[in-house]
Amino acid sequence: MSLNHIPLNFSDRRRRAIDRFTRRLVTCCGIAILLLMLLLFFWLIWVVLPLFTAPALYPQATQQLWDRQPALATGIQGDKGWRIGRDGAARIIPLNGQPAEPALMLRPIPQQVASSADRQTLLLNAEGALRLLQPVDGAWRYPLGDTPLRIAGGAAQAMALATLSDSQWRIAVLTETGLNVVTLGQRQAPRTVALPQAHADHLLLSPQGDLLYASEGKALRVWQLSDDRATLRETVALAQPPRSLHLLAGGQSLLIQDGRGVTQWFSVAGAQGPRLHEIRTFADSSPTAAIVTETQRRVFATLDPDGALKIFASKQPGPILQRQLAPGVEQAAFSPRGDALLLERAGSWQLLRIKNPWPDVSWRSFWQKIWYENYPAPDWVWQSTNAADSYQAKFSFVPMVVGTLKAAALSLLFATPLALAAAIYTAWFMAPGLRRWVKPAIEMMGALPSVVIGLIAGLWLAPHISQALLGVLLLPLTLAATLLLCGALSRYLPARWRQPGGEVMLLLPLLLIVTLATLIVPTYLLGDASEWLPHYEQRNLLIAGLAMGFALVPLIFTLSEDALFSVPATLGQGSLALGATPWQTLTRVVLPGASAGIFAALMIGFGRAVGETMIVLMATGNTPQSEGGLFSGLRALSANIAIEMPEAAAGSAHYRILFLSALMLLVFTLIINTLAELIRQRLRQRYSQHEGQA
Repeated sequence: MSLNHIPLNFSDRRRRAIDRFTRRLVTCCGIAILLLMLLLFFWLIWVVLPLFTAPALYPQATQQLWDRQPALATGIQGDKGWRIGRDGAARIIPLNGQPAEPALMLRPIPQQVASSADRQTLLLNAEGALRLLQPVDGAWRYPLGDTPLRIAGGAAQAMALATLSDSQWRIAVLTETGLNVVTLGQRQAPRTVALPQAHADHLLLSPQGDLLYASEGKALRVWQLSDDRATLRETVALAQPPRSLHLLAGGQSLLIQDGRGVTQWFSVAGAQGPRLHEIRTFADSSPTAAIVTETQRRVFATLDPDGALKIFASKQPGPILQRQLAPGVEQAAFSPRGDALLLERAGSWQLLRIKNPWPDVSWRSFWQKIWYENYPAPDWVWQSTNAADSYQAKFSFVPMVVGTLKAAALSLLFATPLALAAAIYTAWFMAPGLRRWVKPAIEMMGALPSVVIGLIAGLWLAPHISQALLGVLLLPLTLAATLLLCGALSRYLPARWRQPGGEVMLLLPLLLIVTLATLIVPTYLLGDASEWLPHYEQRNLLIAGLAMGFALVPLIFTLSEDALFSVPATLGQGSLALGATPWQTLTRVVLPGASAGIFAALMIGFGRAVGETMIVLMATGNTPQSEGGLFSGLRALSANIAIEMPEAAAGSAHYRILFLSALMLLVFTLIINTLAELIRQRLRQRYSQHEGQA
């Protein structure tokens, strides 16, 4: 028997067992990765889904009262409600059915009650005498004492109240002799300012007490107030006489109810200062319904006499919740957090629990222009936080999506020509010995952390680009012209200098000299770009595109070079043998054969650019804006998540919206990769058929 003889029935059970184990292990790992991706996907959906749940209403049991007369005022404070009856009885009543505290009998009996914006202070009008009253921790308190304040001019016909601080208030009172504004304090004498307005149908003070709205017929006058002065800021001609005036939380938005329904107004800055503008009319709002506003959010409810309840939010065009309740509602008040609505009917109270945590959030508000308070026009705005407690968060994805796409497109525009040109030259024209050094060197560039690239771009590159901006913009033209000129003159070089790899040693110093001349000469002529270019931001889209392009070059180069190098050498040799030039062989044979791999490289680079975080975070002005050009800042979705996630309260709308942006990035990446794979397969199938036919 020969020593080299191998039996045909040779079998190695151990090897087969290892093969089966390896195959199953790889299969299990692949399935685990798919399951992990599905788990991540569904977990993001689970976090985001509550944002789009419809508001809900949960009626509680009816609570009987001993007074069937309509109340002058009602409200909620914690787990208790307060009520001032027409008999002068001020009561604080537990909402859980427990016995009420003894009533405070107000004497003389008030005929009119006005409340501050937070409904924590009440202004009582009893036979022309005014007093302040507060429900505090289950008891009643007179912050200025129970001695009544009398205003010259007779009985008060209309009044309004604003809380300036814990110890200072401002009231507006209309008497027979005119309109007066009085500033009250615990440690100061009342200060009165008389306004030249003899009559008013409705009075309304802003929560800060700096504006007074007084309507008379179709005229609405806006007074600018201070402690010792009142200035008529403007007079607005209304289409119809208002039936009621209300302010939303923060005091910036004015609600005017007339025959058309409820309209929202707020001030917009102009050449003559801030002026009131009609912003929107809420669809399906009633002209005769009672209006109740929340104290902390820009939400209000309307209650029709027939019991129809509608809840509106300032950023939504129509009602976000509608319910038909029993008729006969005489008074209504929101809880401070807006999670409950107290209704009073004849002789009874009913509490409605409301589940409406995010009234301003809707899919429409993420993508459409919205006219926010104090903005000159509707716009896409992202501004999630502010120092003011009454601030209304603004969540629009458009600025971040636009910023992401602009940065990704510019980085690809910068990286693609460089990476593809380098890959073509390395795979097709470069000497093999030089290729063994160049390819690993470029691939090592991909190992640079993105945070290092972003740091260099933000701290070093941005100032230098600002100083040599014109040269940077001219650099692509000068380098292209230099390369074309060198290509035309290369035929005149000696033969030994035109060997593969030799031209690089001549071309690189020349390109370096041209680059330095292009960057230095315009700098002496124009100087820093911020001095001659208006609205130039040092960290801008150009810096982000250059830095991200530098990070994408190694990735695109490696994949494209591998695709080009994997094209069978026989195809190129056959093309050259048939008389084609190297350039014709490259463009008509090699590039089509490698097109599937090149396309995959570009798509992978685009996905990397879309998901890039640290470079965009550090190399741009981090400004969420949908407009702006090459020299303006931007903010990407991924950078926005990195910036704001640490400060977002868990479970809040801000927190869930950030997770929604992460879900959008994931879905977008999946769609791009799926389309790229489909196109790549079609390209591979198409050109493989052509190669087979050849």
